[in-house]
Amino acid sequence: MAAPLKKLTSIVQKATAKHTATVVFIHGLGDSGAGWAPVGEQLGEYLPHVKFIFPNAPNQPVTLNYGMSMPSWYDIKELGNLDQDQDEAGMLQSRQKIMQIIREEIEENGIPANRIIVGGFSQGCVVGLLTGLTSEFKFAGIVSLSGYMPLHKKIMNMVADANRKTPIFWGHGDCDQVVRYDFGKQSVELLKENKYNVKFNTYRGLGHGSSNQELGDLLRFLKEVLPEEQA
Repeated sequence: MAAPLKKLTSIVQKATAKHTATVVFIHGLGDSGAGWAPVGEQLGEYLPHVKFIFPNAPNQPVTLNYGMSMPSWYDIKELGNLDQDQDEAGMLQSRQKIMQIIREEIEENGIPANRIIVGGFSQGCVVGLLTGLTSEFKFAGIVSLSGYMPLHKKIMNMVADANRKTPIFWGHGDCDQVVRYDFGKQSVELLKENKYNVKFNTYRGLGHGSSNQELGDLLRFLKEVLPEEQA
């Protein structure tokens, strides 16, 4: 019998008004939920009804890091060639752990799936996409920052129908030195070819990170798909 999945720890920023929506945002390789918590605080000033959850990846050996352990959602062999074998088992296990958080929001906190956004940055973007595209729950939106399509050769055989029309916000810097801008473009093209509702936002001169311009665009997206409910 398989051992139960160990529950993730998370940095949680509670809604400052009545909690009616949740954003689950997944950090990148070597980071933690605390790395993105200040962004949640910044966005939360304009979204008082939204709770932000920033899960922490477990420590595990990463081939790209010469086998040393670091916070990681799955193993990465190299980032220069997406046709290399991707760690499907690791990706799927992380997806399960993120789904535990989402189910808890729905079942224990009473937040409907269509008031939940899932997404992330870099490696977290990959897990967020995998979760959003394959989930049976219809989400309010998916946020993909500076990442790439998981399991791109087979992902379209794995997707569920629930989020085929769900708005996807994709942001990528055209000077990204870690996850190539072309990988982001190719991923968005694959989504568009399969009729997904994705908007690709290019940030000129931005490397592997975020910017005030991107966060401003993201805030507008969040306000649009997670409007404050009128009493």
